Amino acid sequence: MKKIIIILLLLSMTLSLTSCIMPLLPKITSPAPTPQQPTTPPTNATPPKPIDPTWSLPSTANTIPQLPSIADVVEKLYPSVVTIATESVALDFFNTPRTQSGAGSGWIIDKNGIVVTNNHVVEGAKKITVKLSDGRTFQVGPENVYRDPFADLAVVKIDSSNLPAASVDDSAKLRVGDWVVAIGNPLGLGLRAKEGIVSGLKVSLPVDQGQTLDDLIETSAAINPGNSGGPLANMAGQVIGITSAKIADVGIEGLGYAISSQTAMPIIQQLISRGYVIRPDLGVSLYTVDQYVAMMNRLSVDKGAIITRFAPSSPALAAGLQRLDIIVGFNDKEITTAGELIQAYHSSQIGEEVKITFIRGQNTMVTHVRLAASQPPTM
Repeated sequence: MKKIIIILLLLSMTLSLTSCIMPLLPKITSPAPTPQQPTTPPTNATPPKPIDPTWSLPSTANTIPQLPSIADVVEKLYPSVVTIATESVALDFFNTPRTQSGAGSGWIIDKNGIVVTNNHVVEGAKKITVKLSDGRTFQVGPENVYRDPFADLAVVKIDSSNLPAASVDDSAKLRVGDWVVAIGNPLGLGLRAKEGIVSGLKVSLPVDQGQTLDDLIETSAAINPGNSGGPLANMAGQVIGITSAKIADVGIEGLGYAISSQTAMPIIQQLISRGYVIRPDLGVSLYTVDQYVAMMNRLSVDKGAIITRFAPSSPALAAGLQRLDIIVGFNDKEITTAGELIQAYHSSQIGEEVKITFIRGQNTMVTHVRLAASQPPTM
């Protein structure tokens, strides 16, 4: 009997402990159903009016335009391109004469040994060596070099004949985006070809004090020192420009420049047929006046073109102009730089009488000058 009572007591205690340690579960209730709102169709709804019920997707083109063959252009023009090596004498920091070497390019325009290049390639050179693509070399003396510094063009005559002359095309036909190829002697490493497109036309850039080149072809083809004077060709292998690293060195990257054939060919014609280029001329040397020049020389104006010297038989001197006169007007057009003045009288006619406005001291004065023909350059 006692055993039964003890067992019942132990069972009762176990049930009590179990009920104490079991957590109370939260009461789970079902959410109340959400009453659904009756859907009412919009009143007076009209579909949008189509733009063109008959329109369909355009068909895709199956043809992909192919890039032109640069190899064909190079193969055609390469035999007409030459490398030019020069030696000149310059004074170093201690006024000691030193021989300087230079490298450039050129191209054969006539089978009888007439080569086109840039003026800055051959200017001041005491020794000029022209090397053809077939390996033959020719020494050229100063008497066989014909230069036009203003346009940065030159013609060199070598003693040879039956040479492969390049054909020339009119650069006026070019369009922005046309493919072009530059062939030359970059860095003096020998003939190389580089492709690009025409990125700009009729570009003007100042390259020196008093010198601005106009009607330039801007191209993405890489132009490096040594390329100067080489041809810029179209996809027919025809020369449409003369490349110039001198212009490319202005400090702009990714852009090369070439003198257009439309501008270059009349000048080349004069260099070959006359030996020099005739232009309207004032017969003066000029320098641009800016704030620094005005301050250092105590000038009364800070813009214009100051006369530094006169050429023999100068029409400007005959008209009463003097050294240090500052020209500020040409035919009633304002002149702020030497380049503007040079461009203005080069665009006039030989024998034309032009109005010159100038500053002398504190006074503004006017005279009239009859433009003369430019003198032949000295050798």
